[in-house]
Order: sequence, then structure tokens, then C-alpha cells
Amino acid sequence: MRRDLPRDLTPETARLRLIALLRLAYSAELAAALAYSGHRRSLSDPIQAAEIERIRRDEIDHRDRILPMLTTMGAAPSRGLEIVYRIIGTTISLLCLVGGWFVPMYGAGVLESRNVTPYERAARLAVVAGRPGFVPDLLEMAEVEWDHERYFRLRRDQHWMRAIFPTWRVPPPREDIRATFEDFARSR
Repeated sequence: MRRDLPRDLTPETARLRLIALLRLAYSAELAAALAYSGHRRSLSDPIQAAEIERIRRDEIDHRDRILPMLTTMGAAPSRGLEIVYRIIGTTISLLCLVGGWFVPMYGAGVLESRNVTPYERAARLAVVAGRPGFVPDLLEMAEVEWDHERYFRLRRDQHWMRAIFPTWRVPPPREDIRATFEDFARSR
């Protein structure tokens, strides 16, 4: 997903796109929290289990922060997305219990690498939609997702199967999240 926005984007269109993106993120965070629950239970190392639990709590925190944004804009989570992502998260959670150590770490890294850009895009949409108060939380959530991806990438790099499984698309440096947003905000 690109984080750029069309120059002629109207505030109302930005608001509608922001609602759609936040609904998707809200439900995807549910899937992540459920998946990490199974991932945590699959680990025998208590330190790694605690690290995955911390990541799981981050995903729940994101849901807790997204819901008021939706409510403020007169929207609610999508029942359909909640059902679909609950099924996805539960399925991944169960697969973690049989996937060994590497597969859940690798899969989580792939998914987390895709979670940074949507929050960056949401921050930009929030500006255009006249919701600048959302920006700090959205940028922080992008940074937390970046941290999650890095954690899983470092774990992947410690495993012998790293030679077989390619590294996923690594996001740009963490500091780019705020720097590129500031460039965007100045251009608006």
C-alpha cells in the first residue's frame, strides 16, 4: 500500500477512506492479537513468550485507540471484517501450535512488515480529513508496527532456515515514518 495521497483529495473523500482504513486496521489488529495468543502458547522459552505477549498487548492497544477514532467520525467497526479477521486470527493461532518455532516467527514478520504503511497513510488521510488530533496515535502505531517487524526479522536471522526463506520487504528506517509525514504535512 502506498502512503502517498492524490493532491486533489477532498476532505470528505479522505474521511471515507480513513474510516475504511481504520475499520480494516481495527479488525486486522484483532486477528493479530488472536494469532499472537497461539504464538505465545507455542513457545517453550519464557523470555520469547513474554516478548510475544508484549506484542499481543500492543495489538490490543491499537484496537483500543482506533475505536474512538471511528466513533468520533460517526462510524463503527465492520461486523463483516470482525468475523473474517476473527476466523483468520483463530486459524493462525491454532497453526502456531503445530508450526514449530520458525514458521510463526517468519509469518509474523511478513505480516508486520505490511502494517507500517497503512498507519502512515491513515495519518495523512487524517490531516486531509480535518482530524489532525489522530496523527500522533497513528504515527506511534506505525512505529510500533515497525518495531514488531524488526523483532521478527532479528528472530528470523537467528534461525538456520533463514537461508531457505527469503527476507520479506523490510520497511524503510523507523525515523522515516515521522520525517516523511512532516514532509507531507508541510506540502499541504
